[in-house]
Amino acid sequence: MRLEGAIGPASASFIADGLGQASQADAELVVISMDTPGGLDTSMREIIQAILAMPIPVVTYVHPSGARAASAGTYILYASHVAAMTPGTNLGAATPIQIGAAPSPEGDGEDGEAGNSPATAAERKAVNDAVAYIRSLAEMRGRNADWGEESVREAASLSADAALEQGVIDIVAPNLASLLEQLDGTTVTIDGETREVRTAGLTVREIEPGWTTQLLATITNPNIALILLMIGIYGMIFEFLNPGSLVPGTVGAICLLIGLYALAALPVDFVGLALILLGIGLMVGEAFAPSFGILGIGGLVALVFGATILFDTDVPEFRVNWSVIAAIGVFGAGLVILVARVGISSFKHRVVTGPEELIGASATVIDWTDGKGHVLVHSERWNAEGPEGLSEGQGVIVKELSGLKLTVSPSGDPGP
Repeated sequence: MRLEGAIGPASASFIADGLGQASQADAELVVISMDTPGGLDTSMREIIQAILAMPIPVVTYVHPSGARAASAGTYILYASHVAAMTPGTNLGAATPIQIGAAPSPEGDGEDGEAGNSPATAAERKAVNDAVAYIRSLAEMRGRNADWGEESVREAASLSADAALEQGVIDIVAPNLASLLEQLDGTTVTIDGETREVRTAGLTVREIEPGWTTQLLATITNPNIALILLMIGIYGMIFEFLNPGSLVPGTVGAICLLIGLYALAALPVDFVGLALILLGIGLMVGEAFAPSFGILGIGGLVALVFGATILFDTDVPEFRVNWSVIAAIGVFGAGLVILVARVGISSFKHRVVTGPEELIGASATVIDWTDGKGHVLVHSERWNAEGPEGLSEGQGVIVKELSGLKLTVSPSGDPGP
C-alpha cells in the first residue's frame, strides 16, 4: 500500500481497510510504502492502532529516494514490526507542529537552551504526551527510544544510513525487491510470539485506494469541505426565500450534509463555525432589514474570519487556502452589494401595499354633492371630499388619506 501526502481521515481509512484485506487474505506480510510530511494526530493514531492490532507483520518502507517520514510518519515507522528506508530519504522532526512552530523565547527548560522548551503548560503537556507515546512504541519494537524522544523535543532528523546506524530502523533497501530479499528469514514478535518471515517466491499484490477512499480524500480536503458547506447554506437560504424552487434546496441539502460529514472527520474549531453561521445570518438579515450595508459588512467580516480559523490545525495541508477564503469573501461581498442596491432602488419605486398605496391611485366618482361624496377605488367604496362640480362617473385621483376619508382631485389636475 502507498501512503503518500499528508496523513488525514482518508489515509487512515485506506490503511485500515488495506490491513483488513491483508489479514483476511492471510498474507505473509504487508509493506506500506510511505512518503509523508506528517498530518493529523488523530489519523496517525488510527493508523498505528490498526498496525498494532495486525496478526501479520507490517513493514513500513520510506520510499522512493527523496521521500520522507516526517512528524506523524516517524511514529508510524516506530510502530511497525519492521522499519525500512531507501537511500536518500529521511525521518524525524516529530515535535507536535503547533509546538514546534512557536518555540519558547526563553531557555527555562531542562537543557537550559533558549527556544528548546515549550513556553506554556499546555505545550509541555503536548510534548510530554508525544514523548511518552514514541518511547512506548520504541520499547515495544526494540528501537532507539532516546533518539525518538530527541526527535520530539528537538525536532531532530536522520538520514537513512544514520537511522540504521542508531537503531531507529531495521533495513536500508534501494527497492522493493531488495527489501523483500533482506526480510527473508528475519523474525518479528507478534502478540508475544516470535514469527519468522518468509518472502522467497511471494507474489506481490498492490492494494489501490477504492472509490470510497478517493471520495473521502476529496471531501475532507478543507477547501472542498468549506465550499460544500457554503453551497449548502446558500442553497437552503435561497430555497426558504423562494419556496418550491426545489433545485437550490435539493442541491443545498446534499452539499450541506456532505460538508457536515467532512467537518466531523476534520479537527474543527467551533468558534470558526459559529462565526460562519453568524456571518451568513447577518447577511440574510441585510435582505430583510436593509441597514445600508452595516449588517452585510459585519456578516462578511464574520464569514471571512470564521473561514480563516475553521480548522483547528497548523498542518499546512489541512488549512483553508487563502484563495478559497478570498473567493468566498468576494461572493459574499457581491451578495451584500446586490441586496444593498435592491434596497436602495426600492425607495424610488411607488408604494404598492398598505394605505399609502392609495395615494395617486385612480378612482371613479359614485355620487357628489357640495364637494363631498363617494368614490370607487380598487373596487372599494370610500368617503371622499374635493372640489365642487364633480359628476357621477368622472375620473379622479386620490391626493390624500385621512382616516377613512380620501381627498381627491379631477384626473389631470396636479392638485396642491
